[in-house]
Amino acid sequence: MNMRDTRINLAAVSIILVCIGIVMIYSTSAIYALENQGDSAYYLKRHLAYVFIGLICVFFAMKVDYHYFRKIAKPLLMASAVLLVLLFVPGITRQVGGARRWFRLGSLSFQPSELAKFAMVVYAADFLSRKKDVITSFLYGFLPILLVMGSVCLLIIVQPDLGTVLTITSICFLMFFVAGVKLTHILSFVLGSLPLLYILVFSVSYRRRRILAFLDPWSDPQGTGFQIIQSLVAVGSGGFTGLGLGHGRQKLLYLPAAYTDFIFSIIGEELGFIGTSAIIMLVIFLLLQATKISLKAKDSFGQLLSFGLISCLMIEAIVNMGVAISIFPTKGLPFPFISYGGTSLVFNMIYVGLILNVGRAK
Repeated sequence: MNMRDTRINLAAVSIILVCIGIVMIYSTSAIYALENQGDSAYYLKRHLAYVFIGLICVFFAMKVDYHYFRKIAKPLLMASAVLLVLLFVPGITRQVGGARRWFRLGSLSFQPSELAKFAMVVYAADFLSRKKDVITSFLYGFLPILLVMGSVCLLIIVQPDLGTVLTITSICFLMFFVAGVKLTHILSFVLGSLPLLYILVFSVSYRRRRILAFLDPWSDPQGTGFQIIQSLVAVGSGGFTGLGLGHGRQKLLYLPAAYTDFIFSIIGEELGFIGTSAIIMLVIFLLLQATKISLKAKDSFGQLLSFGLISCLMIEAIVNMGVAISIFPTKGLPFPFISYGGTSLVFNMIYVGLILNVGRAK
């Protein structure tokens, strides 16, 4: 299979996933939107607006030489840091559940941590490709990028948003490993960070409750364990073939965040094992096509950039599915292309556009 066929396959599977998302968002959100917004298509309309924005962004991501992002890696990272700081300016942010993570843009919203995630991948790809001669050095090849990553993560953790911090950290460390950073450096940092992670989780009451609910959701079925239990009920009640598209019951105000973080649960309920298996196969196919492009990239920057973007998509997909079936503790990461979540959808589409861009380079 030549590179052109690989790019066509990647574009096609991405379009299929976006289309599945459009259908499932309407199926999962219609009742909730009618009850709370008076319009059953409220979330569908907003999602379609983000799809349109994403398509425009994909066009530019494919047309601009991807090496241009190397030139703006530092300004892009600085801009994302400024936006993260501005989140704490009263009156211009959207606060949900005590967290300041969004800017209001008319009827839409923007989450700067998604930009920070993208900027960090671009910066890491640029740094690691420039420093490949000293990449095994702790002082010159590992510590500088570690400090930059830590600074970005610090701005995100105070929102608070531990999930995005863990995602960015995981992506960066995968990139470090692929770039040739010594495994001993990586493992030393990971092991040294475990006490800090423990403090971040168990010193905050809602995070501690999430972990305890994950370990035993039935100890508080009407409280902290409610969401996990309802998710498992949704997945389990779908059986092999599902209850039928639109016939799910858990979305009827039983399962919170059914159209965002737990959309995979509703897919399991309405489309059954067949539907969830099909989604997983599509994600695996996307991974394989994108990985082929990354492996055949013409330079180290293209390889690392595309690998980092692939990692973004795969980590979020794995965590979302894992949360839905209670393999991981509850964490608000959307399913790429399928969940309702404007900023994340736009950036998911940009990621694919840039990977296609890397695959087109001669």
